[in-house]
Amino acid sequence: MELAHNLTLNEEVVKGLPDHKKDIFIFEWLQFLEKVLTALNRADVKERQKTLTNQLTALLTKSPGPPTRCLIAECLATLFSIGDTSPLFSTIDICNDIIKNRDDSPSYLPNRLAAITTIGVLYEKLGRMVGRSYEETVSLLIRSLKNAESQGRYEVMKTLQRIVTGLGSAGKNVHKEIYKSALKHLVDSNMSVRSSASKCVKALIPESQAILHTDVETIVSTCIRAFDSSNYDVRCHVAQLLAYLLAECLKVKSRTGSKAKIYDVKEVLGLLASGFVKAGKGSSAVEMVRGASAINREIRVGVTHAYNEFIKLMGAQWLERNMTLVLEHIVTLAANPRTTQTHIDAVYARKCIIFIMATSVQGMLGEKAQVNAAKELSKVIGKQMGVMSAESHTDSPQQSVITATQHVLVCSLQELGGIVQSLGTTATQLTTESNSDIVKPVMSVLTHPSSAARLAAAWCLRSIAIAVPALLTPLLERNMEQLDKMKSNGDALSGFSFAISALLGAVSKCPLGIPYSIGKKVFNQAEELLRSASQSSRLSLPRIQSGWLIIGAVMTLGPSVVKPCLPTLLQLWKNTFPRTVKELEAENSKGDAFTWQVALDGRAGALGSIHSFVTRCGDLLNAETTKRILVPLEYAFILLQKMPLIVKEHGAHLKACAAMLRLRLYDILCGLPPHSYEGAYKHLFRELVAEFTLTENPANTTTSLLRDMCHIDDSVILGAWLQETDHKDIEDQLQPNSASGSGALEHDPTYLYSVSNNIDPGALPLGVSVIDSSVRLYGKLFPRVSDKHKQQMLQHFKDCIKQAKAARQQAIQINIFTAVLCALKYCAEEKRQLGSAVVRNAALTLIMDMLASSSPLLRCAAGEALGRMTQCCEDNKFVADMVQKSFEKLQSARDVVSRTGHSLALGCLHRYVGGMSSGQHLSSSVSILLALSKDHAAPVVQVWALHALGLIADSGGPMFRTYVDATLTLVLNSLLTVPPSNTDVHQCLGKCLAALITNLGPELQGTSSVISDARLSCLISCAIMTDHPDSLVQAQAISCLQQLHLFAPRHVNLSSLVPRLCTSLTSPHLLLRRSSVACLRQLAQKEANEISDYARTLYKAANEDEQQVISESGLEGALFGLLDRESDSQLKKDVKDTLMSMLQSLAGANLSHWFQLVRNVLSAATDLASGDGKDLSTTIEDEDEDEENEEDDDEQFKGVKEKEVKSHLAPKWPTRVFAVTCMMKLMQECKDNRAHLDLALARELKAKKDNGQDYLVLHLSELVRVAFIAATSDSDKLRLGGLELLQDVIKTYSTVSEPEFPDHVVLEQYQAQVSAALRPAFAVDTPSDVTAAACEVCSTWIRSGVARDLNDLRRVHQLLSFSLEKLKSDGRANKQLIYSEMAGAMEKLAVLRAWAEVYIEAVSREQKKPTPSGTESLLDLVNPELRSLARLWIAILRDHALLSLSQEHQLPAEGGTFFTAETRDAVKSHYRSVWSACLHAASLYLKQEGFGIRLNTDSLGSSAELSETDRFHLLLGVAMEALCSRTSAQSDDTIITCLKSVYTLLTSKRESVVSPAISREILAVLHRLMLTRDNSNIRTLSINVLEQLVNTCRDSTTCCDDVTPGSSFVFSCLEVCLSIIVRHIPAINSNLVTSSVYQTSSLKYTNQQEMTQAVCAVLNVIEQLPSLCSQNGRTSVMPILLYLVISIIKEVSPANNTDADVSPAVTKALRTFAILCKPGSFNGEEEKHTSQSLQLVLSALVYLLEAYREPRGLQPLVLLYAVAILSHSCPAEVLACERIREQVVSTVTSIWEKAGTSKVRKAFIQMCQTLFQHPDSIVSHCYIRSLGPLLCSHLLHATSHQPLDLQEISMAVTAVEVLVSLTPAEHSVSTVALLCSLFSTYLLNTVNYDSATPQAKQLFTVGLEAIKTLASNHPQQFKVVTSSSPPLRSAIEQAFLLHQSNEAAAQKKAAEASKQKQQAKPAIQLKMNFGNFT
Repeated sequence: MELAHNLTLNEEVVKGLPDHKKDIFIFEWLQFLEKVLTALNRADVKERQKTLTNQLTALLTKSPGPPTRCLIAECLATLFSIGDTSPLFSTIDICNDIIKNRDDSPSYLPNRLAAITTIGVLYEKLGRMVGRSYEETVSLLIRSLKNAESQGRYEVMKTLQRIVTGLGSAGKNVHKEIYKSALKHLVDSNMSVRSSASKCVKALIPESQAILHTDVETIVSTCIRAFDSSNYDVRCHVAQLLAYLLAECLKVKSRTGSKAKIYDVKEVLGLLASGFVKAGKGSSAVEMVRGASAINREIRVGVTHAYNEFIKLMGAQWLERNMTLVLEHIVTLAANPRTTQTHIDAVYARKCIIFIMATSVQGMLGEKAQVNAAKELSKVIGKQMGVMSAESHTDSPQQSVITATQHVLVCSLQELGGIVQSLGTTATQLTTESNSDIVKPVMSVLTHPSSAARLAAAWCLRSIAIAVPALLTPLLERNMEQLDKMKSNGDALSGFSFAISALLGAVSKCPLGIPYSIGKKVFNQAEELLRSASQSSRLSLPRIQSGWLIIGAVMTLGPSVVKPCLPTLLQLWKNTFPRTVKELEAENSKGDAFTWQVALDGRAGALGSIHSFVTRCGDLLNAETTKRILVPLEYAFILLQKMPLIVKEHGAHLKACAAMLRLRLYDILCGLPPHSYEGAYKHLFRELVAEFTLTENPANTTTSLLRDMCHIDDSVILGAWLQETDHKDIEDQLQPNSASGSGALEHDPTYLYSVSNNIDPGALPLGVSVIDSSVRLYGKLFPRVSDKHKQQMLQHFKDCIKQAKAARQQAIQINIFTAVLCALKYCAEEKRQLGSAVVRNAALTLIMDMLASSSPLLRCAAGEALGRMTQCCEDNKFVADMVQKSFEKLQSARDVVSRTGHSLALGCLHRYVGGMSSGQHLSSSVSILLALSKDHAAPVVQVWALHALGLIADSGGPMFRTYVDATLTLVLNSLLTVPPSNTDVHQCLGKCLAALITNLGPELQGTSSVISDARLSCLISCAIMTDHPDSLVQAQAISCLQQLHLFAPRHVNLSSLVPRLCTSLTSPHLLLRRSSVACLRQLAQKEANEISDYARTLYKAANEDEQQVISESGLEGALFGLLDRESDSQLKKDVKDTLMSMLQSLAGANLSHWFQLVRNVLSAATDLASGDGKDLSTTIEDEDEDEENEEDDDEQFKGVKEKEVKSHLAPKWPTRVFAVTCMMKLMQECKDNRAHLDLALARELKAKKDNGQDYLVLHLSELVRVAFIAATSDSDKLRLGGLELLQDVIKTYSTVSEPEFPDHVVLEQYQAQVSAALRPAFAVDTPSDVTAAACEVCSTWIRSGVARDLNDLRRVHQLLSFSLEKLKSDGRANKQLIYSEMAGAMEKLAVLRAWAEVYIEAVSREQKKPTPSGTESLLDLVNPELRSLARLWIAILRDHALLSLSQEHQLPAEGGTFFTAETRDAVKSHYRSVWSACLHAASLYLKQEGFGIRLNTDSLGSSAELSETDRFHLLLGVAMEALCSRTSAQSDDTIITCLKSVYTLLTSKRESVVSPAISREILAVLHRLMLTRDNSNIRTLSINVLEQLVNTCRDSTTCCDDVTPGSSFVFSCLEVCLSIIVRHIPAINSNLVTSSVYQTSSLKYTNQQEMTQAVCAVLNVIEQLPSLCSQNGRTSVMPILLYLVISIIKEVSPANNTDADVSPAVTKALRTFAILCKPGSFNGEEEKHTSQSLQLVLSALVYLLEAYREPRGLQPLVLLYAVAILSHSCPAEVLACERIREQVVSTVTSIWEKAGTSKVRKAFIQMCQTLFQHPDSIVSHCYIRSLGPLLCSHLLHATSHQPLDLQEISMAVTAVEVLVSLTPAEHSVSTVALLCSLFSTYLLNTVNYDSATPQAKQLFTVGLEAIKTLASNHPQQFKVVTSSSPPLRSAIEQAFLLHQSNEAAAQKKAAEASKQKQQAKPAIQLKMNFGNFT
């Protein structure tokens, strides 16, 4: 394709290409040309313009496809706009000639369409440059419409639209002709023509004022007719036209002499209303005469679209100003009897009305304006109730008034509930302000005569309670009170019971819940209603209905509330049904119609409550309960079998009661285990099959489940993509064979409490719900019956279908296939087989017949069923037969129905069998489907074949790789040829392309020619789909590009993709927005910087007068704005993920930008679009008063186009919460860089660098401001987020110093902001979760140490004090609760945790740095409350201990201090987060004050008063329970706190309480912690506890441990010691060293400092262990201890070839070894070793000496130190042992000889001196003889040492001087003589002193001092020696004289220097020393 990248077309290359590649080549060239032309200068274009013009016009006659002809037109337009325009008119003439040609053959059609398209683009882009040629062209185009086919009409309408747009007012003389033609085609039979015609008329409106003057009503009427039989696209486009027309009408001003009609807002809305009710001028004459007529739903939905578009076009400001008028108009639509002729019409009309209000109010307005809208709706409700109140005073209220008001009320109440729920807690003002309280009017509707209105009011109350949880309990109590007061009013009874049920259903949506006592009160009230039902026949029915409804709602409160009521419940259920068959027969014979209605409603209600129980209280549904529930179900089933006779006898009005009874029974059975009612299968299946085969149902009711049963990928052929649009709520009602969109609360009141979502309330019609439930139950039970019954039922299905005709047959088929699909689905899920061959054949016959059904839905269901059958059949032959049958049918059939059905069957078979299992059929399947996909004559066949082909490609995996090229060629050629109006084909092509890209996968990165061609084909296909006018195809193109970017990112052009994605963010189509955001999400993960830069190009390139997709805040700001506008959960999640990815990548380099974004989001407290509330309609009506008003109105209406675009909504509270989350994420990302946390460093780097680098600490004020704004907002969720952010800020910056103020931190300046942010959270009406979070922040702030002055700290301390006082004053039974007891417990626990953490910090500070006397400390603030706090802390620990027990343990009836028996499960999580801090605090306090101290007592927590011993055991037991838990159960922080607590308890002077058993248990826990936890702090604390435990046991027990495993304290200590040593020194464990885990681990030693501390601590313990053992115990344990110590010495010391310093751990180990070698370690108090102990010490010393000789032996220093230390502690027998002596001497001698450093020689000399001075003369003499000569020789040759170490020589001299005192008297003279001779070699005389080297002079000093020492210590011997050796005497004397002269000279020199210094001293002395001045 490189040859296509030329400015002119290479025609020679085109001729040589195959036919299927020519179009691709030309398209690629046109794409290249379009890009190049805009980059060339005018001269280059003119040079080749003629050639290009000829080539492009020549292509017009070569049958170009739709994408190609569009590119030809674009290139020609660009060519003429840049180059010479002279060929323009000839080109237009050529196009006109092509259009004039009368050739109507299909082959010529592409040429005509190309010419039409080219003309349109030329006129659109060149405008008035075309001159007057447009008149002929327009006339020609309009004439061509007469005989044009649909494609031609579509293109002509598009071209006419382009001509109007391009020419503007210059073409006004042809506007009338165009208008007439477009208006005519607005009701064309082809939908694409209607869409293009609507766009054409819309383009005419601003250019032709005549339309607005005369034909407004005509266009409105035509638009309304255009909605009839329209599709979704037509409805959208025509609605946009209608909205634009009416918006323009409001701009028309009256002028003198003008005949134009002036419209005001009411009249414009009236035009829309006429279409909505089909009674305006859009109705036909016949309909006007007849009066009432059936409402066309398509028209109603289309007008709903128009309402939505009109309000959106007018803008938020207009809507706010006209809020009252618009809302009243919209809700009044429901009062028109024409919109509610039938119940289903009323439901659908209400859906449309609610949709209009929801999209306008909730979608367009900010929170402030929504509050005003809620007030207006409240007024509407009050007004309607006023009408009803006036009507109620009449004798007989008119039913029409009731009907009209009920629908208005339903719409108003549901919208009001939606608004309030979207506002959240910001709607509190709507319930607290007296003049705007919305609760009162809503409550008044509960007495309305219409049940629909009462249900809507109940739902609205539910929404209010969910939005403002603080109102839930008051509303419940208020309704309960009203229910008691108005028991005699049936409507009121029903209404208040509805409200109570709805409010109970809202409890699960409110985390703080309600008091548990209310649930019991409500249940008792409902029970009373049931028991009093028989007292009044007039009220029996409402009382029974209300009672059972409330009981069903109580079930939603959960098992904790229901369990106490269960015995009563079971009895009520039992009493509701006959107890025997005899009673049932008697009831049947005595009852009348009313009695039966009451009985059936009561039993249906009872079954409804059972269903609620089964669904919500599964924990209570044990075998016994199930058995008792089945008793009433059995009689209910018997009753159902007799219902036909009862209905026949007493009237058809009982059918609804019977249907409700069946629905409840089926729902219950679906929730129960199937085996529990296995005996009823036979009769149950008969009922179920009769239900969905419509045996006794004359209506053709169909199930709503069939679409859900089909695969989600089949949406393209089912049109289910409509479910993924913004208009789903109203488009649902137009779907065939589906009841979706018809949900209403009056169909099933139990939806008040059972519905899971809070957006679209209402159940489907009763008939549909019963069939749905029967289908679900049938599918669940079908796999469990025998093959015989399966075969009989399948045959019965076939017979039922044959017997039915027409529409009823199709309804039965839909129900049957839904049931079959459901059964197959359950078979696959439970891995059950379908059955025998007979069953399979029966099912196959049924399915194969449906593959030829005329209904696409049934064909799709049949294909899905065929595929699912393969999952339930293991017979491969059966699968092969099914595939072969489809092959044969496709080869022989020629009808569209058979081809489509069997094509899908092939795709479904491959989808469920998989590529590997269906490989043998793959080739045939692909070849057949490829052939069908080329059938352009049948687009429907193309769609189904392409969809099946995509399924095969998606499931084929590697097996499909062979067919990728052929399929890709098909896709590309189809995209080039298929008309754009066939959007379904293009969608399937897109899905097929996506499957092919997935199949190619990473291969797309390859460089081979095959892969390059495939990649290019994919890119071209994506480009074609991207330019397609349909949004679904564009969305599919984006998905394909996203996949391409995943596999081949280098080949996707982000510079063009990202701007397109950004533009799509404002698309009106949800699927396109969703796919764009999903693609951005993927791109942001790796290329966030690039997409941000490309997005900003849109902002820079945008003109001032056009709508900017991207503002100056960039893509990030656009995405934040998207969060406010979107309601789709998946899209919002992707937006958040995209923003998070961009934040992680970009925020660090551009903090200011992100801070600005977040600040803008949080600071917008009011709507930017809010106005003054003035009604615009009033302004329009008075606009004739003066000219100035007219100008003002002009500006207001211009705002629709200019100002409204630029206005933005104030961010809503969910967006602000997410902004706070972003800020916390930003802080988390910056924590790894120290510059973000160090103000001085940040300023320094900021000053040095010029690259704009920013740091978080520089924005600390912004962080605090953001946290303050969030924490003080009116949204509880935002307050929680703000408090969390504030806590993060405190934790992060509490230790950051302020460079300008030493000893201060940067947060000190924000103390006022912190306290101000926290204060609102402690208000009385604040929710418990907010207060709990604020307590945590208070604790963090106080503990941070930011506030140095206690006076500054008191502001926050007072908040905690207030909470504590509130806690003490709150009794469990004395306070009126708003939230549940769990919420109260959460708040109290949070307060006590905060106090505990503060106290722990205060004690820690006091221990580190005691406060001077007279100075207040943090501890002084806590001390006044400590006695009360300690009692409460202990109470918490006691509660926690109770809650930690298993479910089998019975808790006290009153519960605990802070929980009740009902809240047991709910409060566990809160206790888990609190108890550890309370444990540590209580331990510290009781250690300080003693465990016997008497604590303050009051009503709260008085039961926690325990004895001294019990307190200790409670604290220790709680800590031990946590330490023994699983690793995942407790966090490391909790374990650390527990260890600190245990350590505190062990140091609390309670040794007598710590029994040996407890000690062993603690040691076992420590051992487990060392094995399972990898936290260094845990290890350190465990060692501390071990040391303290050993000390405690040593002081409190006698030494009698025999070291018996399992019962020995010492043995347990050894386990812990070994685990610690092995954790830090793994090499000690030989098994671990040889394991693969250790070999692959890079960790041989832990942190050196930590290892040293741990080993030293363990060695301290080891030293003490022998003293805890008995004699036998010592004998057992000493070898282990010695081995451990020697192993530590061996493994910790460096290798023997290093000269590193000896580790402190080694030094400690050597000392421990020495201690262990002492006799006391072996024999207790005895001072001598036994032979056994001597042998052990001897062995240990030998092992130590041999360790030096190993390859990785001991360091020489270590061995020398070891010998020196052991010489003091080892017995003389050991050191004198010849073997030991020889080894010691040989080892140390080798060390001496190899010593390369002075460090080793010094150690050797020190060791020798130690050995020489050994108290045992035998030992010393042995070593003197062996090692003394080495020292003497060293001293003798000292003069040759280079360099000279005087310290080493001095140590050696000292060591040999010792020999004199050790020498016997008779040999002392000889020793002195030897030493004198040795030292005299160092002496100098006056002759050679001056010439001596500095080294010789140093030796002279050493030798002279040594001789002095000898002379003073041994004078007699010295005198003998000197007298006997005159030369020696002479040398010594000369040396002394020389030394004296040297000293004298030195003294003289010092005196002279001192004298000179005195003379230089100044005469004037300064009084201040300036020596340090700089």
